[in-house]
Amino acid sequence: MKPIGKVIHYYDKAGVAIVELQAELKVGDRIRIERGDNVFIQEVSSIQKEYQSLEKAEKGDSVGVKVDQEVKEGSLVLLLEEGE
Repeated sequence: MKPIGKVIHYYDKAGVAIVELQAELKVGDRIRIERGDNVFIQEVSSIQKEYQSLEKAEKGDSVGVKVDQEVKEGSLVLLLEEGE
């Protein structure tokens, strides 16, 4: 696992986390989102930047990522390697 970003906002009605990226993120990547005891893993199904859908986002981008569970601001986003 490697840290790739941090949640800076969460839209509960849309189920979207705004993630400030420190590394590349692609649709299909598996990520782990954690803050304290609240931890879950999911596959990235959708990435948006300024209402445009993207297949991948770059380091330094702030993007919306559809999430399956509620996340808190400040949550750490980690990229899972294959097999993790």
